[in-house]
Amino acid sequence: MAHFCSMCWLHFCSMKITQDVREYADQLGVDEQQALDAGMQEKAAEFRSGGGEIYRET
Repeated sequence: MAHFCSMCWLHFCSMKITQDVREYADQLGVDEQQALDAGMQEKAAEFRSGGGEIYRET
């Protein structure tokens, strides 16, 4: 069983992203939708704490 498909490769593969969400949900002990909500909240907080800029110099 493949963990990612050959069309989009590892970094953009929907199969890989789905598996990551399932693993994250297992870590949190919640269902997949709750894990998505929690992940979006975390990323929103990270975005705000980083100044809320879409494009930043690295």
